[in-house]
Amino acid sequence: MQSELIVLSHLRWDWVWQRPQHLVSRLGSGCSTWYVEEPLTPSPGFQGQNRINSAKVDGLNRVWLEIPEQGHHVGFFDDVLPDYIEQLPQLVGEPAGERVVWLYTPLALELALALKPTTLVYDVMDDLAAFKDAPPELVVRQRQALRRADVVFAGGRSLHKSMVRQGRADALLFPSGVEPEHYRLPTAEPRQEGRRPVAGYVGVLDERLDLQLLAGLAAALPEWDIKMYGPVAKIDPASLPQAPNISYEGYTSYKELPEAMAGLDVALMPFALNEATRSISPTKTLEYLAAGLPVVSTRVPDVVADFPGVVHLRDDAAGFAALCRTLGQRDPSRGPKVKTRELLKKYHWDSIAARMAESAFSGGLQRPDPSEATA
Repeated sequence: MQSELIVLSHLRWDWVWQRPQHLVSRLGSGCSTWYVEEPLTPSPGFQGQNRINSAKVDGLNRVWLEIPEQGHHVGFFDDVLPDYIEQLPQLVGEPAGERVVWLYTPLALELALALKPTTLVYDVMDDLAAFKDAPPELVVRQRQALRRADVVFAGGRSLHKSMVRQGRADALLFPSGVEPEHYRLPTAEPRQEGRRPVAGYVGVLDERLDLQLLAGLAAALPEWDIKMYGPVAKIDPASLPQAPNISYEGYTSYKELPEAMAGLDVALMPFALNEATRSISPTKTLEYLAAGLPVVSTRVPDVVADFPGVVHLRDDAAGFAALCRTLGQRDPSRGPKVKTRELLKKYHWDSIAARMAESAFSGGLQRPDPSEATA
């Protein structure tokens, strides 16, 4: 039976490479795949009618609704959903066999149902309602999505507990993974005499970061450089701490990550402990470890639970600085240690995608072979 995958996502396909991209690029390898994004304004001054557009990228159909400039972010909100519901089914056509609709934002639930899925999957990768400027209707829509979904996945143990509390005792826990081979670079050379040590962060710069801790770390490590790789989102760039030894490197593609991480001596996860981080399970943890980096993090619940004895935990700038100095002596044989290699094997994206496919698809999907990646 022919299989079809339609993904409704709040994340752009060409933005920071995260859980949706890793999974969809694997799940869609053996079926027709549509990746549907929130609206976009195609060019300044566009005043046409709201219209669906699409493009072939990376072996899938990337889809978005073109709308005139709104002056603010427009998600899958009530003012654009009717256009999606009218136009997207015409673009994808009637189901020709198994149609799995894969939901990343509950705001798109009505659209998901209009696509007549044979299986509705809700992959909960974040507590979106806890994020900055989240629309108030997210809480209600999430409850509705949990009731209507045939399969519910949770991207971390805290999220999984929340899904169970909300009535989905059958929710399946699938933490995000890593592609260890992507980060394999030639053995690092000892730090050259005179080169300043570098601590760094890779990821979106948003309200989940503890900016006060970051500022304090820069002040406590004047002999170090602190490099922040990633786009700024949902916060004013002017709020980012400024110091002679902090640099903001901007958006870094997935392809560029290994080289960026190769220039670090210590990897940072300076997360604030707030509502937005209560349920996060950072993908970057495994990516740092795959690059052979020592990792220093605040006590994010999932990090504490999932990486005991692997990730170094501290609560403030002074603690981060002390660990950076201790851990920052570059090891010429830098690379994942035995315990870390076991984690990387267990959480390989190929294995995760294959096991999720078994729950979401009844058949007809060419799944990745996890034989070398399964723990």
